[in-house]
Amino acid sequence: MSVKIRLQRHGKKGKPFYWIVAADARAKRDGKFLEKLGTYNPTSNPATIDLDVDGAVKWLQNGAQPTDTARAILSYKGALLKNHLAGGVRKGALTEEQAEAKFNAWLEEKSGKVDAKKDTLAKADADAKAKALEAEKAVNDARAAAAAEAEAEAKAAEEAANAETAEETANEEE
Repeated sequence: MSVKIRLQRHGKKGKPFYWIVAADARAKRDGKFLEKLGTYNPTSNPATIDLDVDGAVKWLQNGAQPTDTARAILSYKGALLKNHLAGGVRKGALTEEQAEAKFNAWLEEKSGKVDAKKDTLAKADADAKAKALEAEKAVNDARAAAAAEAEAEAKAAEEAANAETAEETANEEE
């Protein structure tokens, strides 16, 4: 039986949500699976991935083949690196502590990059909101100025009409 690490689709139409599973290669895409390894939500930015790295490494060491998308996800979360380091430990190229130190250093660097992207996205969102607020204020100021001008014209016309009627009444009294 060949085992694949692949995505199993869930979620509504147009709103995908995936489970990352280890399944028999002959099973249907959304059918029977051997173990659920995590979840993947591509609709958020950056995409939300929750993965059991140790479980994925166990399946990789037992010969499971990831699909292209699953391979990209496993690489992004460090499961392929951990598997590679575990192979080095088995061959005696490095110790368990060295492998763990390398993996933790990689995780810290990766989390720094993800946090930087989140900060950039948050800043861009805040800038867009500030720009929209400025545009809205400009439109409101223009609208208020136009209303004040129209009110001033109406007052001037009313005063002129009042002056005319006062003049006409004065002429009628004479």
